[in-house]
Order: sequence, then C-alpha cells, then structure tokens
Amino acid sequence: MTMTLRKLSILLALTGALAPAALVPSQASAQDVEVTGPLAGQPPVRNLRLYRNNRLALTPLVGLTLQEPYRRTILFGARADYHFTDWLGIGLWGGYGGVGIQTALTDEIVRQGVTTGRNQLSLPSRAGFANQLGSMNGAVTAQLTLVPFRGKVALFQRLFLDTDLYVFGGAGLAFVEERADFEASACTGLATSAERSACFIDSQNARASRVAFAPTFGVGLNAYFTDYMGLSVEWRALPFSWNRSGTDEAGDSAGNFPDGRIDSDDRFFYLNHMFTFGLIFFVPGDVEVSE
Repeated sequence: MTMTLRKLSILLALTGALAPAALVPSQASAQDVEVTGPLAGQPPVRNLRLYRNNRLALTPLVGLTLQEPYRRTILFGARADYHFTDWLGIGLWGGYGGVGIQTALTDEIVRQGVTTGRNQLSLPSRAGFANQLGSMNGAVTAQLTLVPFRGKVALFQRLFLDTDLYVFGGAGLAFVEERADFEASACTGLATSAERSACFIDSQNARASRVAFAPTFGVGLNAYFTDYMGLSVEWRALPFSWNRSGTDEAGDSAGNFPDGRIDSDDRFFYLNHMFTFGLIFFVPGDVEVSE
C-alpha cells in the first residue's frame, strides 16, 4: 500500500511539472522551414523552352462556324501575335467568310416553305430562300492573349509534344451582308398578283452590307513540333446582332405581328462562335531556353 501511494505521488508531481509546458503555444511557423541540400535556390523548371517569349507568331488558319441554323460559314484567315513574355501577348486576327454551306433546315424550307398570305414578305419564294439569308463575310479583331498553363503530352509514350493552353479577349469588326430593308406596302398596292409576287421576289434578292461591332473571346491549344513551327486549335466567339434568316421577325408598336417591314428591328443577338485550325510559324526561328 505504501509503494502504491509513493508511485501515485511521483506521477502527480510529474504531471504538475509538465502541464505548464503543454499550455505554452508553439512558436514554429512555415517560414522557419527552409529548403536545404541540392534543391536550395533552384528554379522550378530547368531548360524550359520559351516558345513565345519575345517572338512573333504568324498563323494562317481555316475555320467553320458552329450551330448556324441556315448557313454555315467557312473562314480563311490569319493571326499575328507578339509576346512580350512567354505568358502575355497582343495580336490581330482576321478572316474572310465568303464561303458558305447550306444546312438541312434551309434545304427543307426550299422544298416545303409557305410563300402565301402573311408569310409572303418573309418568304417570297421557296427557291430563293438562300438569297435572303444573312452572311458574315469577314471579321477583324485586336486581342490580348494570356497563357496560364503549359506542359507536355505523350502519344503511346513515344512521341512527346510541348503544349500550352491560352485564353484571349478583345474587340473588332464583323462585315455582314443581309437582306436589304424593305416594306411590304411597296408591293401590296400593285394591280395584279403577278406584279405583287415579282415585287416581293425582287426584295428577296436585294442585299445590303454593313459593319457590326463585335467583341471577341475564346480559348485555344497549341502544340509545338519544332522550335519554329506548331499547330493551333482554337474556339472563338464573335457576338453581335443580325438577321440571319432575312425574315420579318418584329411587331409594331400597336402589337401587330409581323410588322410588314424588313429592317434593323428584325435583328437578334447571337454568339456566332467557331472552331479554327492553324499552323504557327515563329520569327525568329531560334527558341530561347531558360537556365
């Protein structure tokens, strides 16, 4: 019994001595941890190939618009970018879009569209529907490019490519061709139905060009084959308002629909986005390599 009491007294004494030390807050912090050994002071990556740094990139490209209901546009163009650093640059992008492909919806309207009654202004003739469609004949933009990610990809562990992911934004101009402004009253007062029909068909074929302000933004992926050449795949948006169908889509202030006019009120806001593919050529041809 005496030995048990003695052991208990010793245990209580040790507990009392250690308790203050346990209550003292630790002074250690992450700043006290320093890298030592061969990695001390070393850069995160050695011998990094700086493909963009202080170089001009020229990229001929071809693209195709997406989700167009009546007419898809094929674009041919180019992009020129100068990068002050490997992750920041400015550039110009431009494309000609005078080549178009009719969609299945357009073909269906040509076969079965209704051309009489209140729809006569919107579709004077089925065969001429493609003539009244709006088209984006080209665009030019200025943009700022940021490159937040880069790395390597491997194909079957045999072919390795340097890649980077970039985002961009800017503003520019879109060159649009639409059905010309027209009022149905110019035809409805004619004497015969043949004259009225011919009048509407003439309006269907009349065209007007204009320039629309268009912001631009998107994302792209580059893969580098050599120090001076690579491949670019890009998604780009050019949002602006236009009348893609050439139809009478608006009502008047009295609530009548349609309003019997083809004009700016019939334009709607669309994203107008596309995919483009291009080959990148760098000037100068020699790439800078980090230490």
